[in-house]
Amino acid sequence: MKTNQLMKRKMGEFNVTQRTKDGFFCATELLRQWNEYANLNRGNSPHLKQKDLKEFFSNKNTKEFIDALLEEEKLNTENLAYLKSRGKSGGTWMHPVLFVKFAMWLNPRFEVQVIKFVYDEMIKYRNEAGDAYNKLGSAVSKIVRKDFMPQAMQKVGEALNWIVFNEHERNIRNQYGEEKKQRELYELERKVADLINEGFIKSYDQMITYLKNVYRHKYLPAVFS
Repeated sequence: MKTNQLMKRKMGEFNVTQRTKDGFFCATELLRQWNEYANLNRGNSPHLKQKDLKEFFSNKNTKEFIDALLEEEKLNTENLAYLKSRGKSGGTWMHPVLFVKFAMWLNPRFEVQVIKFVYDEMIKYRNEAGDAYNKLGSAVSKIVRKDFMPQAMQKVGEALNWIVFNEHERNIRNQYGEEKKQRELYELERKVADLINEGFIKSYDQMITYLKNVYRHKYLPAVFS
């Protein structure tokens, strides 16, 4: 599933936003938070300094790094390494590799956190969860009437959210930037689709009962199950 979503994620003390369509991170958002943090804590840590994007891009080392990134990743233009956009999601967006460089430029202490953060499997599982949801829809269509499909998928979506996130609201899966949650969602969607396709779940009621049982098993203490 390649439709773009903005994933809100945690990186240490800061929140960052990543686009699912290309993995780009919003550098402007991180910079704003860093400058606020540096300003508030400068009294206790004199080494903390506010930074500016122009300073980062004018740095000779940054320019050499971008040239190497373009060559290594076989990118044709600098817009494939970073770009500036306007509107609701405006700001400077960076290729994940360049974003690592930028985050560590803000504060070298980020090095281990940032490298682990950027190269996890979360975005992969988020996209696979989208594909698995489409396959689940195809499976559900085999056991419910065509005119009932919208309601059936709405109920299934709600049940999946409750099982994985223990809450439900519209687009909630896009708010959880956690690899573990995205993997769990992907595996659950795939499992339900397989149970339908293999004939173990033969009706809408059986499917809802199965999902309720999964929820109870996960969240209710054994004494109440």
